[in-house]
Amino acid sequence: MFQSLKNSPFYKEAFNQLSYSFGTFYLFPGFVVAEINEGVVFSWEDHGKTVTEDIGNLYDENGEGLIYITNRVHNYSVNPIGWLQFYKSKYKLKAYVIVTYSKKGYSNTLLEKLFMSANIYRFTALEKAIEWAKKECLVSTSN
Repeated sequence: MFQSLKNSPFYKEAFNQLSYSFGTFYLFPGFVVAEINEGVVFSWEDHGKTVTEDIGNLYDENGEGLIYITNRVHNYSVNPIGWLQFYKSKYKLKAYVIVTYSKKGYSNTLLEKLFMSANIYRFTALEKAIEWAKKECLVSTSN
C-alpha cells in the first residue's frame, strides 16, 4: 500500500518541510524523506542542485551524515547521470533509501545503483524505512 509521509504518524516529527513545484522534502534529525510529484523527470540541473543546496544549508553540511529516503508514491523518473554531478559537486550521503511499491520501482533502483557511491537500501514500506533510518541515526550519535 502506498503511503505518503503526510498521512503517516511520522509527519508530526518532521522539523521542516520544503515544498517545490516538483515535490516535497520532509526534514528530520539525520534524515530526509522526499516525495517527487507524478510525471517529473528529476534531473540535477532542474531539481537536484537546488534541493541539495537548500538541504545542505539547513543541515549545515555536505550530506555526509544524512540518510536520504525517497518515498516513491508517485510515478516519476530520475536522470541517473545527476548522481555523478551530485558527487562531483562534493556532496555525499550516509545512505540512500528507496521505498518502492512495485517491481518496476525495484528495477529503477538497480539502474540508479550503477551511479551511486552511497550505500543503497530498499524497503517496501515507508514505516520500515523510517524506523531503520532512526536506528542508524542513533548509532551514529552514540559513536
